[in-house]
Amino acid sequence: MALVSIKPFLQQARKSHFAIPLFDAFDSLSAEGIFQAFESRGAAGIIAIYAPLIDQPQGEALAAYVKARAERSSAPVSLMLDHGGSVEQCIKAIKLGFSDVMFDGSRLAFEENKEQTRLVVRAAHVLGLGAEAELGHVGSGSEYQDIEAHRKGFTNPDLVAEFVQETQVDFLAVAIGNAHGLYQGEPHLDLSLLEAIAEKTEIPLVLHGGTGISESDFKASFARGIAKVNVATDLYQEAGRRLSESCRQGETSYFKLSEIMVNAFRERCGYFIDLFSH
Repeated sequence: MALVSIKPFLQQARKSHFAIPLFDAFDSLSAEGIFQAFESRGAAGIIAIYAPLIDQPQGEALAAYVKARAERSSAPVSLMLDHGGSVEQCIKAIKLGFSDVMFDGSRLAFEENKEQTRLVVRAAHVLGLGAEAELGHVGSGSEYQDIEAHRKGFTNPDLVAEFVQETQVDFLAVAIGNAHGLYQGEPHLDLSLLEAIAEKTEIPLVLHGGTGISESDFKASFARGIAKVNVATDLYQEAGRRLSESCRQGETSYFKLSEIMVNAFRERCGYFIDLFSH
């Protein structure tokens, strides 16, 4: 089937207290493994391309591959821009055929974030695409020591209703103790803060930085409005570990190593699909 917008699937996920995963792909092998994971379960999901890649030829080529592969997929899959850095970059993704976009204005002042998000949402909605924004700032796991160290960037629940109403954004990424990449220290989500945020809006909430978060925190977050979880680093680590082990054992065939890469993504993505759907 053709690419789909993930918007109606996320709306249902929030209502039913489960989550849909977003997996970042950096090449056709990782994308193929992700497709196979969704297809093996008949599950809806998101393949994302990190925004800086679409400014490079290989990023545009990867987007074209995902679009073509989706036509042959039995699962409903969205192609989403991850962390669009500007309105122009989001519009470029829309022109390239992405079915959903995320604009990351989390480093901007509140009013500027609202204005830029509004422009992205307007462009996306013209074509029936979903748009995600970030309120608060999800930092880097490399700077994460404990939950208090990141609290200054946490989402302010008092700003949520205004932001959602004035931008008409479809899903909102929140900062509640999550961080991108590998955590330095044990991650803990501020579930009370998440509850306060969820009380301010009915749109699906998004958890970035899924690597390293406990299964119990995932489940608790789904009961409090999280309907989408982004995962990337965990997948790359698992694929890298398997490739390294195979090379240590003397494997040198490009074709065999490519198969190992696809299998690593398929199996690890399958784990998260199962975890988030139950």
